[in-house]
Amino acid sequence: MIRKIILLSVLTINILHPQTFRVERIEPPNWWIGMKYDTIQILIYGKNVGYAEIYPSHKGATVTDYHKAESPNYLFVDLVVDNTLNENINFEIGLATNEYDTVITFPILVREKREKAFQGFNQSDVVYLIMADRFCDGNPDNNTIGDSLDEFTDKDLDGRKGGDIEGIISKLDYLQELGVSCLWITPMLENNMWMSYHGYAATDLYKIDTRFGSNELYKKLVDEAHKKDLKIIMDHVSNHIGINHWWIKDLPFKDWINGQPGNHLPANHNKMTFPDPHSPGESVALTWDGWFTNYMPDLNQRNPFLKKYLIQNTLWWIEYFGIDGIREDTYPYVNQYYLSDWAKIILDEYPDFNIVGEIWTGEAPFLAAYQRNNKFGLKLNSNLPSVTDFALADAFRDYLSGRKGLEAAFNILAMDYIYSEPENLLTFIDNHDIARGLFLANNNAQKFKVALTILLTTRGIPKILYGTEIGLVGDDRHGTIRTPFPGGFEFSDHNAFSKCGRNDYENDLFDFTKKLIWLRKQFKSLSQGELYHYYPFNNVYVYFRKLNDEITMIVANGSEKQQDINFKDYKEMLSASKKLIDLLSGEEIALDKENKLTIAPLSTRIFLLEK
Repeated sequence: MIRKIILLSVLTINILHPQTFRVERIEPPNWWIGMKYDTIQILIYGKNVGYAEIYPSHKGATVTDYHKAESPNYLFVDLVVDNTLNENINFEIGLATNEYDTVITFPILVREKREKAFQGFNQSDVVYLIMADRFCDGNPDNNTIGDSLDEFTDKDLDGRKGGDIEGIISKLDYLQELGVSCLWITPMLENNMWMSYHGYAATDLYKIDTRFGSNELYKKLVDEAHKKDLKIIMDHVSNHIGINHWWIKDLPFKDWINGQPGNHLPANHNKMTFPDPHSPGESVALTWDGWFTNYMPDLNQRNPFLKKYLIQNTLWWIEYFGIDGIREDTYPYVNQYYLSDWAKIILDEYPDFNIVGEIWTGEAPFLAAYQRNNKFGLKLNSNLPSVTDFALADAFRDYLSGRKGLEAAFNILAMDYIYSEPENLLTFIDNHDIARGLFLANNNAQKFKVALTILLTTRGIPKILYGTEIGLVGDDRHGTIRTPFPGGFEFSDHNAFSKCGRNDYENDLFDFTKKLIWLRKQFKSLSQGELYHYYPFNNVYVYFRKLNDEITMIVANGSEKQQDINFKDYKEMLSASKKLIDLLSGEEIALDKENKLTIAPLSTRIFLLEK
């Protein structure tokens, strides 16, 4: 009887603790020798792998600890990379139970030597935002995949059109001709999801979606862009994943996400709750823990294993691709303590790197609260270098729609004293989420050119949305804001990537945008100079940029009437100059002979001051 009980106990133990297991995933897939972040945590996933024990390993790294999760299908292994190595190593880790054992290899690689990588972006750049699916289809064969869960067709506004990495590579010469210096590309990670084209609901955080290409192709894009002096900003998401992510069917810990499918907090769009000194903790939790939609599970960065996973994932993509910056999506919705550590680790590893956080609010003081070294003594230092300047964008948009004049832009810029780094704000008129500027201007190209001129000659890092340079209009729906670029697809009715393919209207806007970007590069005061501006009486905005001995003067007439300005009103800035040279037309104006300047309706002038 005793023997039967013992046998039954052994059988019960074997049922509760299976002796066989399999390894299905190892993330990150590798690491590198010589990185400051050399203590990493490997996620090992596979059926019953959590029952295995870790055994001594070979050279390349030292395993310091390992952790079992609540799910039996995960192991987290801590190791320290040996930074004295000078060659690639396949680090071996032994896993075993009483009846089964295996050895997995974890590559530890020598870092790639790159002439250009991790460059950051700054006010000398002009950023060009590409909606990856809507820019150019370089490989129609990858437009659909057999297991796609997207319910939309290419005929739907919200359907996938086929833009991909090969398409972007094929248009690098076009972008170089336009003069932009930095490409922000919307997310390309695997999105096997409903409405998958936008890329913001990842189902695998280490894999480029096959409909865009592959990890290797994205790396080729970065390398080819760098050869042409084009930087790359990767769109990154820490806040959420897609409901079809492989984690969701088998979470390592119950608190890996906030709530659960069918039982979670809704989105709370009070983005200012964290810096608000009067905000209670539960109000902060509502913002951080709510789900954007039922198909975007909200990640809980308070879980220490997830926090390490996300930080390592970001570092891995930066190092693997050699990108120059990150645009971090939905910044205020993420746990700010995590983001502060995340940004600090990235910038410690890559000191020249830049990160812009998407803070979707038009209130300048709230934007300033999220930038690093803020002046208000808030709860923590965000370590975030740049934020999206929605305040200035709203001013442009109010002008274009007719709600306000150019005083809106003046008033926003006059509040720059609240920012720790106003020159490091990402400025724009529109983006992939809001109606295009030309739509707001009721297709008035002259009015739009006024706003575009100010964008490209005032402080900050200007960003234009793809198609701005050819006058894409759209409407206020996402599907039409993200209009496919004409010429990038088999269904295009003309090719706006070439001068001969563009119509007169498109060529006029293209040439105007190209000229502004060229002037910005040639005359550094337009991008890096100190800003001095005057209130826009009669909707005429006059401002100056000064860098060392170079001074430029910009005059923007935002009214529909011809206006005169009197040079005596700007004597402090003009006193040392004898003439103005119009950088757009070449006209010269002698200040000792002329007392005023006549500006045509809805027009701009850019002058170089000469002594």
